[in-house]
Amino acid sequence: MDRRDDIGGHGLMNFDLPWGVTREPVIGRAVVATSQPLATQAGMDMLARGGTAIDAAIATAATLTVVEPTSNGLGSDAFAMWWDGQSLHGLNASGRSPAGLDHERLLHGDAMVRLGWDAVTVPGAVSAWIDLWRAGGTLDLTTLLAPAIGHARDGFLVSPQTARGWQRAVDRYTSFDAWMATFAPNGTGPAIGEHVRLPDHADTLEAIAASEGEAFYRGHLAQAMEDAAIAADAALRTDDLAAHAVERVTPMSTHYGGIDLHELPPNGQGIAALTAASVVQQLDCAAADPDDPAIMHLQIEAMKLGFADAATHVADPARLIVEPTALLAPERIAELVQRLDRTVAQPLCANVPQWSSTVYLATADADGRAVSFIQSNYEGFGSGIVIPGTGIALQNRGAGFVLDPNHPNAVRGGARPYHTIIPGFTTVDGQPHMAFGVMGGPMQPQGHLQVLARIAHGWNPQAALDAPRWRFEGGLRVAVEPQMPESTIESLRAMGHDITVAPQRDVSFGGGQAAMRHGTGWIGASDCRRDGCAAAR
Repeated sequence: MDRRDDIGGHGLMNFDLPWGVTREPVIGRAVVATSQPLATQAGMDMLARGGTAIDAAIATAATLTVVEPTSNGLGSDAFAMWWDGQSLHGLNASGRSPAGLDHERLLHGDAMVRLGWDAVTVPGAVSAWIDLWRAGGTLDLTTLLAPAIGHARDGFLVSPQTARGWQRAVDRYTSFDAWMATFAPNGTGPAIGEHVRLPDHADTLEAIAASEGEAFYRGHLAQAMEDAAIAADAALRTDDLAAHAVERVTPMSTHYGGIDLHELPPNGQGIAALTAASVVQQLDCAAADPDDPAIMHLQIEAMKLGFADAATHVADPARLIVEPTALLAPERIAELVQRLDRTVAQPLCANVPQWSSTVYLATADADGRAVSFIQSNYEGFGSGIVIPGTGIALQNRGAGFVLDPNHPNAVRGGARPYHTIIPGFTTVDGQPHMAFGVMGGPMQPQGHLQVLARIAHGWNPQAALDAPRWRFEGGLRVAVEPQMPESTIESLRAMGHDITVAPQRDVSFGGGQAAMRHGTGWIGASDCRRDGCAAAR
């Protein structure tokens, strides 16, 4: 029997579970969805205490730095969008490269450095927590960070994917002594279910809560970061940390199948998702079945154009050459549409960013507020640099710069690099519809497009997240999950796509969360490709 219900006045939603999905969507007056169950519980605890969606988001974000350090940490960056009950807001908390960075030396290299101090940028995640808290938190910071502090101090049992990522990381970071002392003191990563304590993290989180973040950017933790940099003859200084500031930004949007998709402006790659969605919309395909190979072909081709835009234009907002909104002008999208062939794949984009790891969370409360939040070290534990005695693993976002000195994203001091992490948000008729995101480097805009297409076609968010995905990899190359129907694969190959069928479904195809408005409540969903879960009350 087909189970359907109205979703926020947007029409009928299908509550069946296709593609062998075994998770049901979670429905309640308030929801939390994260990539790790202990983090979801932290957010639910804040809601139970009377906190807002923002309180829940901060608690989950802080907890994730402890229980999933393979994807994010105290040295991460973060971006967010949130609906405050009246309107949608955007936040860019990404950090800049150190002002004293020797960019001339780096420009003469063969590739941008991915490990070590040259890849480090100022960590912005802590500033995102504080700014969000001041915007709409109701509980005190000590309460919000208590779950994270407790898991760090008393220990937690490591979830399966986190354990696997941790074990792989040991090979990558084995030459970084402070990293090994903090995350692999016995020389190996923890096994699945192993009890792990991170006491340095607990101390740092307590200092952040007590000082409202000042200890991190202007206090003893900032000094510890400078001391470690000086000892390594690196560029980061307390002035870089003290100068860091969150920027409130206006989300950009495009219309797709009756839904408005909102993404943050550069330096994130949200423009790639917006360009692709705009192209598909102008092709009059948004209402079509996303499982139709002809539609999937057009989505892939549109995504290539989106990545080409991102590669050309995304950079520090102060260094942009083209105004991002101009890229979405109807006449320009029409020009992009003319470049597509409805039946033949074309090499419209040579390369995409490398795959990386991230955490995304969605929260929503009984008063109609919702948060879409994402934070990441970029690649696993980041740069490999850990500040002794603090648990702060510094991200390697500097790897997002390019070595072309004429490119707006060229490496230099005091600049924000190209960022892969993008929170998503949708509205319908000016009202909140869904906070959502799909983690995983270049899969993020691709995941946004594929999830949005299924939502617009009436699927519930759990089914939309768990459906088999394709992944554009550059040129004509496209990987697909093994759950993709063989007939679809053969149709795509007949159109010229170089299809590789992945051996298994995993996080290389992304991992998402969602909180979708449903009447007076919300539907929570958590991707089957990750360890996480959604919960409701």
